[in-house]
Amino acid sequence: MGTADEHLEGGCHCGAVRFRVRAPARALLDCNCSICRRKGFLHLIARAEDFTLLRGDEELVTYTFGTHVAKHHFCRVCGISPFYVPRSHPEGISVNGRCLDVVVADGFEGWDVTPFDGQNWEKSVESIR
Repeated sequence: MGTADEHLEGGCHCGAVRFRVRAPARALLDCNCSICRRKGFLHLIARAEDFTLLRGDEELVTYTFGTHVAKHHFCRVCGISPFYVPRSHPEGISVNGRCLDVVVADGFEGWDVTPFDGQNWEKSVESIR
């Protein structure tokens, strides 16, 4: 099992996009909003300075909707969304926990997965800021 403040790597399915993130804890948010449910996104929210895109910037496509604050990035080759800029933390990054190498290899053992009510975002967002 990993420890707090560890550096984790991950990426999309085809490997065109790779990143490294410092994880202050093995804690993920499971949001029930319309896009997260459809993508199966589990959020590891990090500060922008704790995230490094190792490769694949040229392969990323960005999708926005609603307020256009969130910047949903996905790989143009395989379609996977390994990270994005979340509306709740527009100065940060939300990494898809399912795209972390350690999760792909070992599953979610040792991870805390907490539900987040994204369907009622305005009422719930302060609980994760």
